[in-house]
Amino acid sequence: MDRKITGCIVTYNNIRTIDKAVRTVLNCTKCDFKLYAVDNGSTDGTPEYIEERFPEVTVLRTGENIGFGAGHNFIIDRLDSDYHAVINPDVILKDDIISNMADYLDSHPECGMLSPKILFPDGRDQILGKRVPLPQYLVASRLRGKEPGKTLSKYAMLDCDLSEPTQIQNATGCFMFIRTSLFKELGGFDERYFMYFEDCDLTRKVNSVSKVLFYPYAVVYHEWGRESKKNFKLKMVQVSSMLKYYAKWGLSSD
Repeated sequence: MDRKITGCIVTYNNIRTIDKAVRTVLNCTKCDFKLYAVDNGSTDGTPEYIEERFPEVTVLRTGENIGFGAGHNFIIDRLDSDYHAVINPDVILKDDIISNMADYLDSHPECGMLSPKILFPDGRDQILGKRVPLPQYLVASRLRGKEPGKTLSKYAMLDCDLSEPTQIQNATGCFMFIRTSLFKELGGFDERYFMYFEDCDLTRKVNSVSKVLFYPYAVVYHEWGRESKKNFKLKMVQVSSMLKYYAKWGLSSD
């Protein structure tokens, strides 16, 4: 099929995980695919590592840490593809999910973006928000225990049948698959968010003109570290982004 697909990984000192991420994306993807790596000023040798071991990847340097969304937007004018994948540097693929998702979008023009099923590397489900991130959901997520509980379960739509493609209000940014024309039309990510909530924001923008679907037939394995729970500085970044999100969208789920 004559279609082009691009992907982008934004890196910042990701030397520990970047090999598995890039290697599995390239090895699993069996279509006309071009991968970009945008480095946000790494000091651990991440961009050099990619250039040395994966010459087919186009590595671009921003020169400083401009944030997650701005890093992905850094290449938006270069994109000439039909579909584009936003990929975290700590994800692993085991199947050609990129071709799979492209096939689905080919046959479902009403859909603008897909969010795959996200698992931990050991195969456990990651309980991730799929509804609008209202304050009560965020509190439940922060205080989560071994079991998700009623509020977090609702946030993650565990009260719904997710065995088929289902429209969602909130897609996780660790892996997003979007029509490139739509990504450009919407201006990519809102760069007011340095990190966190830019994925929630993009989901709402896509849903305002198209549909975002949870797509359970594609699986991504994510080494989710929940760094904001361990690092006070990142926690403050998350709070700042949350306030910007509510200032923009309000506290409604509409």
